[in-house]
Amino acid sequence: MKNMRLAAAIVAVLLSISPSRPCAAETNRALIERYGLQEAREPISKHPGWRRPKLIVISGLGGIEKTLEDAFPDVEFIADRSATAASRLNEIDAVIGWCSPELLTAGKSIRWVQTLSAGVEDCVSIPAITERNIVLTNAQRMGGPVIAEHVIGMMLTLTRGLDVSLAAQRERAWTRSSRPRVAVAGKTMLVVGLGGIGTEVARQAHALGMRVTATRNSNRTGPDFVAYVGLAEELAKLAAEADVIVNTAPLTPQTTGLFNAALFAKLKRTAYFINVARGGSVVTADLTEALNKHTIAGAALDVTDPEPLPPSDPLWSAPNLIITPHVSNDSDFGIESRLELVKENVRRYIAGEKLLSVVDVSRGY
Repeated sequence: MKNMRLAAAIVAVLLSISPSRPCAAETNRALIERYGLQEAREPISKHPGWRRPKLIVISGLGGIEKTLEDAFPDVEFIADRSATAASRLNEIDAVIGWCSPELLTAGKSIRWVQTLSAGVEDCVSIPAITERNIVLTNAQRMGGPVIAEHVIGMMLTLTRGLDVSLAAQRERAWTRSSRPRVAVAGKTMLVVGLGGIGTEVARQAHALGMRVTATRNSNRTGPDFVAYVGLAEELAKLAAEADVIVNTAPLTPQTTGLFNAALFAKLKRTAYFINVARGGSVVTADLTEALNKHTIAGAALDVTDPEPLPPSDPLWSAPNLIITPHVSNDSDFGIESRLELVKENVRRYIAGEKLLSVVDVSRGY
């Protein structure tokens, strides 16, 4: 259902974007600068097997083919579920949308996949991606500002007890919660995974007067508004010092089950945990126990494991918990920005230029 809503919104936005808009180059430069998008090291024309595309398949996002053809008249765009796609598998040059194992396995000439999400764990697990050295690009950083707002909203809901007040309001009860209301200014937030989303979370938390620390897997570099950047092995120490811990790390073998009983036991009893990355990074049963035993003060989740969370799961009944149904990337402009990225990458692929937001498949992000 979520994918259907996203597809419908994408169709509406694409239909509203004119392919002949003036100052397209300026728009693309502004897009790159705003989100800090990274170019590939080499032009795609140097990639083995690259050719100017003639046929690109839209996977899971049927309805946008005509708009893309208007923008790029020398390329044919078709839906993956069409009879045409089934009969022309060996002609497909690239895929835009979801990673379909069946399509990527059968389409032997596919050399590029562009996703509309930041997380690509489902894509990198498809053997064809690595076996045929398919270039994978994603929408990393595009949802950063919106997802960061969601994080701040959930944090303030917990720290100000707004969830308790809303529940009391539904009962028409003038009730003051016994849960302490906490001021976040001067408190420490740890951002786990200082990528595009994590950087935006850090930026907005810093603007609220918080001290921000972070971890990242690659190096210790970070923006000025992050007080300290540690490596992945420093997670336990930094988490123990934090008042709010936010997970924005990609799901990889190294981050699967990262937030478990051992880590929750190291946190302050007054600490809050927020997850807007992937549910698989958290051992759900361990988080449920940490909340029930008040090992931590509360949690806010936009993702769960499993997802959707079954009605019978004990996590639903845990205290001081907020759950949103994987909607942190939804907004009134988030889809349009991702589509501008798609159109820019299609233009670059046709021209053989450096693509934006290329995924390191070996790392999974």
